[in-house]
Amino acid sequence: MNKNMDLAIKEAFLGIRKKDGGPFGAVIVKNGKVIARGHNEVLKNNDPTSHGEIVAIRKAGKKLKNFDLSGCEIYTSCYPCPMCLAAIYWARIKTVYYGCSESDAEKLGFDDKLINDIFKGNKKGILKMKQIEMDSCLKPFKKFNEMNDKKMY
Repeated sequence: MNKNMDLAIKEAFLGIRKKDGGPFGAVIVKNGKVIARGHNEVLKNNDPTSHGEIVAIRKAGKKLKNFDLSGCEIYTSCYPCPMCLAAIYWARIKTVYYGCSESDAEKLGFDDKLINDIFKGNKKGILKMKQIEMDSCLKPFKKFNEMNDKKMY
C-alpha cells in the first residue's frame, strides 16, 4: 500500500469515527514529506466546502505560508468533486492520486457525478444565473487593475 494513500484512508476513517462528515480523506505531500492532512468536516463545521481536499489545502497553505502549492502532490481517498478539483487547480497542485471513483461516491448518494454532468453540459443545472450591475461591479476590477503592487494568484 502506498504510505500516503494509507494516510488519506486513515483520515477518511477518522472523519467517519468523529462523525465529522463523509468517507473522504486527503493528504498533501511535498518532496516526500507530509505537509497537511484533512478529512471531510461538512457536518462538524456546517460548511459544505469542508471537504477533505479543501481542509488539507487550507492547512498546507497555512503551514507553507503560501497559497501556491506548486511542487505538492495530493492523495485523496476518492476522485475529487468539482469544487475540490477546482481548488486543486487554484492551489497549483500538479499531481492527484485518488482511490475511489465518482461512481463509487454516487452509489453512496453523493452528487459528484450529477454536478460533473451539469458542468459538462450533459444535464441541465438547477441554478439560475443572472448578470446584474456589471458597470458597478467593474469598478473594483478597474481599481485592482490600476494597482502597481497587485499580487496575482
